[in-house]
Amino acid sequence: MYELNLPPCEFRLKKEKDLPCIFDEIRKKYVKLTPEEWVRQHVVHFLLKQKKYPASLMGVEVGMEIQKMQRRADIVCYDSSANVRLVVECKAPEVKITQAVFEQIAQYNILLKSKYLLVTNGLEHFVCEIDAENKTYKFLDDIPEYRTN
Repeated sequence: MYELNLPPCEFRLKKEKDLPCIFDEIRKKYVKLTPEEWVRQHVVHFLLKQKKYPASLMGVEVGMEIQKMQRRADIVCYDSSANVRLVVECKAPEVKITQAVFEQIAQYNILLKSKYLLVTNGLEHFVCEIDAENKTYKFLDDIPEYRTN
């Protein structure tokens, strides 16, 4: 797999029906190892280990309905009051982060109302803080750590 711009992790890998699989710590199961899943699992581990997001307040491939279409957010992190704190959109390393990717996560956020949005392909990371009241956003230099307040 690709070397990413994220800290290295120790993963549980195996083959099922000759397909490589990786263990997802949040979903508690092995999933097919695709380039996008490789990025997603690195981000999950980064959020758990480096940014201290609790696994119990994290969802992977969270389903939602937007304009009568089923969608899935790659990673959704909640605060202790079950409010969405961070939404993450992961792309495979060879996928460029374009305006369309930002529009995708912004569309998710109309429903989720997260304070922070992160878009990554494992090589480039863009995180922004949303000010819903003033309908503005600002890009941040780093992914915010989990806080209980």
